[in-house]
Amino acid sequence: MLIDKIVFGMAGLRILSATIEFTAAMLMLKFGRVEIAFKINALLALIGPTILLTVTSLGLLGLAGKVAPGGMGLIILGVAMIFFGINRI
Repeated sequence: MLIDKIVFGMAGLRILSATIEFTAAMLMLKFGRVEIAFKINALLALIGPTILLTVTSLGLLGLAGKVAPGGMGLIILGVAMIFFGINRI
């Protein structure tokens, strides 16, 4: 079975993200202090959106030739609305 390079990249980034999240959780438990857990969580707040943007960009690249221009515009608008909604919280 041949896996699309875009799908492989997207899955790989998500596996990397999960590994980082799991490692952070283990570090929080190891140190057992709220102050350190808070700092680790702050670092995760930087990594999460970066992974999301990268995976979304790869997905859009993979869809570029397969979706009609109007459909691509709606997808991009949807992603923009997600980020707008997150920033409004």
